[in-house]
Formats: sequence, structure tokens, C-alpha cells
Amino acid sequence: MSITIDPVARVSAARRRVTVRETLDQTLAMAWRAVKKMLRNPEQFFDVALQPILFTAMFAYIFGGAISGDVQSYLPLMVPGILAQTVLTTCMVTGVQLREDMEKGVFDRFKSLPIARIAPLAGPMVADLVRYTIAATLTFAVGVLIGYRPGGGVLGVLAGIVLAIVTGWSLAWIFTWLGTVARSTQAVHGISLMILFPLTFLSNAFVPVDTLPGWLAAFVRANPVSHLVTATRDLANGGVVSAEVAWTLLACVIVVVVFAPLSVRGYKRHL
Repeated sequence: MSITIDPVARVSAARRRVTVRETLDQTLAMAWRAVKKMLRNPEQFFDVALQPILFTAMFAYIFGGAISGDVQSYLPLMVPGILAQTVLTTCMVTGVQLREDMEKGVFDRFKSLPIARIAPLAGPMVADLVRYTIAATLTFAVGVLIGYRPGGGVLGVLAGIVLAIVTGWSLAWIFTWLGTVARSTQAVHGISLMILFPLTFLSNAFVPVDTLPGWLAAFVRANPVSHLVTATRDLANGGVVSAEVAWTLLACVIVVVVFAPLSVRGYKRHL
């Protein structure tokens, strides 16, 4: 009696275990691939370059007088909020581009490579740190140009930028997971917007919490985006490392611990 062995199962069984050092090297190789892709397609930077400039100026001059009495008084409240919004919107692109690569067959070529399964997922996310840095820097730069004077100084601003980048990178795992389980690029984009818009606009990013109705204020205070915005304000405006910073970092750890394995599992379903 002959026994038929699945060739795919045979290859998987023969594949040796990838070490941690090799996983890091492969992730950096995938990150460099993503960076080169960005450099060859400069239009990928349009959103991170134009959105901070447009939103910072638009929100400042439209809502500044109505909410805080004048633009300069509104900027310490608004700029950290725009920073959070910009970074979160940017991290959504990670899942969309992942789904596009999977639909184009790019990941089919990775299946035959003896690499860590997390490398094709984590590599582009490492490269996206460049996008987060550009978006965050432009947000503060535009704010300073129109009159924002952060009381936390350079160190406070840098700390706020780093915190926003870390948060964006962490939340990108959610959209990476969506990219592996959604059926199309359009589905990833639509679901991501449904997640981001309520979290961003139902937060303290643009208005003081004490101006909101009680039921809405309770949601806003529990919103993780509000913790990020408050932590960034404490750092940039006062140079204070408050408890909100710790809560934000804790949320980042929880998101990575939950969604990184889910992303790898979702990716393996396509192998």
C-alpha cells in the first residue's frame, strides 16, 4: 500500500527552526525592502507630508477662536491631538498595503523562503517608523510656525514624538491583523476607518473633556487615544512624565502581545 505525502507538509517539516538573531536580520531585510519601495514611490509620503500641514492649520484657524478664544490659546490643546490623529491614520496604511501585497502575489514568493513567518509582517512596520517620524515632526513644525510654543522644550517635544511613534507602531499590529483576515484591500480600508474615526474624534484630541455631556465624557476618558493625547500634552507642554505616559505604554504592550500573534496566525492561513 502506497502512502501519499503532501509536498507542502514535507517542506514544512523539513524547514529548520529560525533563530532569534536570524529573525531580527530577516525583519531588517524586509524593512529595507519596504524603505526602497517608499523611495521608488514618493507618492507614499504624500499623506504623511500633507495631512499634518493641512489639518494643523485648518483646525487651528477654524476652531481656535470658537473653543479657546484665539488660535494661540488653542494650539497647546490641539497640536498633540493632531499628532495622535496623524500617527494613527498613518498606521492604518500598514494593513492596507499588506493586503495589496498579498493580493498581488508578493507574499507567495515569501512562502518558499526559509524565513521567520513574522519577518514579512514586522519588516514593513519597522520601515513605517520613517513615516511616523515625518508625520510627527511636521505636525509640531507647523504648530510652531503658526504660534505654538511648547513649554516642555525640545526634550518634551521629542519625548511626545517618540511616544506617538511607539503608539502608532503598536496599533499598526491591529491593522496588520486586519490585512491578513480581510478579503480585500477595500475591506481593510473601510474597517480601519470605522475603527479610527470614532477613537480619534470621540477623544480629548480637539475639545476639553469638561465641555462634553456626562455620558460622552465617560467614554472619552476611557478612550485609549485620550490617554495618548493627554500624555503627549504633559510631555510637550510641561515636560512632565505623568501617569498617562505609563498607561499609554501599557496599552501598547497589551496590543502587541495580543495582535502580533494573531497577525502571524492570520498570515499562516494563507500559506
